[in-house]
Amino acid sequence: MVAGEDGVIRVAGTRVQLETVVLAFDAGATAEEIAEQYPSLDLADVYAVIAYLLSNEVAMRDYVAKRLESAAALRGAIERDQPQGGIRQRLLARRQQASGA
Repeated sequence: MVAGEDGVIRVAGTRVQLETVVLAFDAGATAEEIAEQYPSLDLADVYAVIAYLLSNEVAMRDYVAKRLESAAALRGAIERDQPQGGIRQRLLARRQQASGA
């Protein structure tokens, strides 16, 4: 596992974030299923993340909780700054206009 400049921990050699593997494992996915779902992950990498999680559970749960809070805050900021009201209607109108209907 490698922490990037942004503080996000990723599985070494991939762009897969640590919390992605942890949340999949928590949801009941096996290591094999996780490796299959994320082709850039080796099965050994998935087992390494799971082993690290089980050995450092308090710190890992804290990290995942903070990442989820950060994601929720970012999502909220984006939704506040970019209201989605009427987007479907605008897109359909553009489609109709482009097709000449």
